[in-house]
Amino acid sequence: MSYGFVTCGPNEALVVSGCCYSKPLLVPGGRVFVWPLVQQVQKISLNTMTLQVESPTVYTSQGVPISVTGIAQVKIQGQNEEMLSTACEQFLGKTEEEIHNIALVTLEGHQRAIMGSMTVEEIYKDRKKFSKEVFEVASSDLVNMGITVVSYTLKDIRDEEGYLKALGMARTAEVKRDARIGEAEARRDAQIREAIAEEQRMAARFLNDTEIAKAQRDFELKKAAYDVEVQTKKAEAEMAFELQAAKTKQRIMEEQMQVKVVERGQEIAVQEQEMLRRERELDATVRRPADAEKYRLEKMAEANKLRLMMEAEAEAEAIKIRGEAEAFAIEAKAKAEAEQMAKKAAAWNEYKSAAMIDMMLDTLPKVAAEVAAPLSQTKKITMVSNASETIGVEKLTLEIFNIISQLPTLVKDITSVDITKSIHAA
Repeated sequence: MSYGFVTCGPNEALVVSGCCYSKPLLVPGGRVFVWPLVQQVQKISLNTMTLQVESPTVYTSQGVPISVTGIAQVKIQGQNEEMLSTACEQFLGKTEEEIHNIALVTLEGHQRAIMGSMTVEEIYKDRKKFSKEVFEVASSDLVNMGITVVSYTLKDIRDEEGYLKALGMARTAEVKRDARIGEAEARRDAQIREAIAEEQRMAARFLNDTEIAKAQRDFELKKAAYDVEVQTKKAEAEMAFELQAAKTKQRIMEEQMQVKVVERGQEIAVQEQEMLRRERELDATVRRPADAEKYRLEKMAEANKLRLMMEAEAEAEAIKIRGEAEAFAIEAKAKAEAEQMAKKAAAWNEYKSAAMIDMMLDTLPKVAAEVAAPLSQTKKITMVSNASETIGVEKLTLEIFNIISQLPTLVKDITSVDITKSIHAA
């Protein structure tokens, strides 16, 4: 080791031994001067170590196997020189892991010992007691090795046989039962208190309603008495007012009647004067002009009657003359027609054959024209004949001639007059 000062952190301690020291010098978290060759310096860790203490399948005082896991915090105490000296004697030259294992084994042994001395219910229900006993027993033992137990906590309790579960179920059932009982009791008490409160409320309400009804009754009685008095006074006042109003109205009506009587007298006088005026006006504007108009109309009627009589006589005379003229004209016409018919008959008797021939000759062209008229409207004619017959216009002419030649036969069939015989006789 080199000559000079040696330092360490607050989580370490220096142990100097050799020349000048009858026992090792302990320096926790500091520095010291070391002589080389004659003195030796070593370090020991003062860090806090976390130990997870596992105790699987440990039989309790009742013989029930359980498993427990505890968490402990331990460290070498550097402030106590005696404990630090003891720790140096036990662990100087060992690694922190080796120290950790030694402390863990020691704690695990004490934990198993405490588990064997207690029941499952005690460990499960009173974890603080179990932790305290393990802490006290382990601390007294580890102090002898210079290690301080800072804290110990029971982390977990396990049961492979279902004991804890059954215990929990029983406790759970008990708690649920107590909860149901408590809830029922609380509900019962609440209902009782609610019923009492409702009863008190209803009683107070009935009392209040009664007081209100009494006050209302007193108010209504007083109000009725006041209303009777008020209505009486009001009726008296109204009757007095109506009586006075009737008297006043009667006086007004009497005055109005007097006024109407005077007005009626004035109206009658005015009407009489108006009647006289109208009578005079009627005489001047109606009667006298009517008489004049009547006289005029009578004279006009007489003149018109005379005119009509004269016109009627003239018309009758004219009709008579016209009738005589028409009769004479008809007679003359009849005589002329008779003479003409006689002459025509004589002519027919004298010229019977010649007349018929003349009529025949006059009618034949018309018949021929009527027969040929449809042919003139025809656009196309197709004629079929053998070699011995004529064809063309000659054929059409012969056809028309044949039709006309049948006319005497047609007349004989219709009128029984034989035109051909009459012509031959002539």
